[in-house]
Amino acid sequence: MALLTVDHVRVEFGGIVALADLSFTVDEGEICALIGPNGAGKTTLFNCVSRLYDVKEGDIEFDGHDLLGLPAHRIARAGIARTFQNLALFPALTVAQNVMVGAHSRGGSSKARHSDALDLLRRLGIADIADHPAAGLPYGTLKRVEIARALAARPKLLLLDEPAAGLTHSEVDELGELVRTVRADFGLTVLLVEHHMAMVMAISDKIVVLDFGSQIAEGRPEEIRDNPRVIEAYLGTPQ
Repeated sequence: MALLTVDHVRVEFGGIVALADLSFTVDEGEICALIGPNGAGKTTLFNCVSRLYDVKEGDIEFDGHDLLGLPAHRIARAGIARTFQNLALFPALTVAQNVMVGAHSRGGSSKARHSDALDLLRRLGIADIADHPAAGLPYGTLKRVEIARALAARPKLLLLDEPAAGLTHSEVDELGELVRTVRADFGLTVLLVEHHMAMVMAISDKIVVLDFGSQIAEGRPEEIRDNPRVIEAYLGTPQ
């Protein structure tokens, strides 16, 4: 059953086509990766789902409802949370306080949000730094904090925008395991934008490939790996 449906979406910026007639679905419980070269339109699609960008044509449905009719401030309450390419944490706040920010859309008391934040940090293996300011923590740890903050909103759909960027090889492996664990433990659906192909191939149920705003391939990892159009988009045509 599709949780997210992107239907013939077109996005333009001053006459430049960022997305052209893009259509795909993300099934409930699935890890779906959205890949493609820089400038392919991946983050543009994320920003449409987050309602930061408007679409010129097409529809986006989430959990059977029209997503494009919602303002950005209603997205978290609707059941969608995301991380960003560049960390968007508050350096002066503690790790627990940063995670509590993610629960703001749910309301409730500060005490309850703090308790939930500590539980999330424990489940992600970083409870020992709950009272540490975000400033100065290792980059890989901060990535986990940002995921914990997104989970604090109790989403149905988790959008991960290049979570492996800037991580070491061992941290990327750990991140891949974390994404699969989070999907299983929290009953989530995950839409992932990522350039680290080894991780994408290892954890994805389905991959959608974009190039210059258009979809050029969709399928299981083994179908995408040797697809000639995908190889050409990434490596170019030999001269």
